[in-house]
Amino acid sequence: MWCYRGGSISAEPRINDRIRVPEVRLVGPSGEQVGIVPLAKALELAQEYDLDLVEVAANARPPVCKLMDYGKFKYESAMKAREARKNQAHTVIKEMKLRPKIDPHDYDTKKGHVVRFLKQGDKVKITIMFRGREQSRPELGYRLLQRLANDVEDLGFIESNPKQDGRNMIMVLGPHKKKTEAMAEAREAQAARKADAKANPGKSQNVAESDDDVETEVEAEVETPAEAPAEA
Repeated sequence: MWCYRGGSISAEPRINDRIRVPEVRLVGPSGEQVGIVPLAKALELAQEYDLDLVEVAANARPPVCKLMDYGKFKYESAMKAREARKNQAHTVIKEMKLRPKIDPHDYDTKKGHVVRFLKQGDKVKITIMFRGREQSRPELGYRLLQRLANDVEDLGFIESNPKQDGRNMIMVLGPHKKKTEAMAEAREAQAARKADAKANPGKSQNVAESDDDVETEVEAEVETPAEAPAEA
């Protein structure tokens, strides 16, 4: 009686001598249909073309095999997967906390963070924290949220209207730009700065280093959870 005792099952296709069937449906190196041929004949053709015989549809009857350069195929597949991961965008919900009686300087600082998050294509959860007697004046929080929404309306919109949540009032802003668009613009701006730095060697070192820092920060924010909330 057969028993599977664990271990990983390879996802790699069978190639060349690892293929164990009497005949295969063969596809040529340019995608042309050769037809059903004995395995020995398919292997002979692979040697003739200096290519590999790769099983591309193991469950077909007979299995479908293709003549290809398997090493080149694996390399190109890895590059495509890497590029796909590079361009993958994950929308992150950032959080910004404010007090209803925040002073103008702190408000401008908080608004600056919200602007940066929206430009990067992230959503922003705005939380107004009420303490003590402030809880009897919810209109203060509502007006502050509306003010902030109006100040950043060119970059974002109100995705979730202000609502009371215990001692807090919450609103969610959504970006007008998609994450992928924001990432593409950031890369284009970085490339333009580097090109300018090469044309002006005197300032190239500082510009290149600052651009590397910006790229690292943008990529980190895409991959990581929401930024720790800041309190006013």
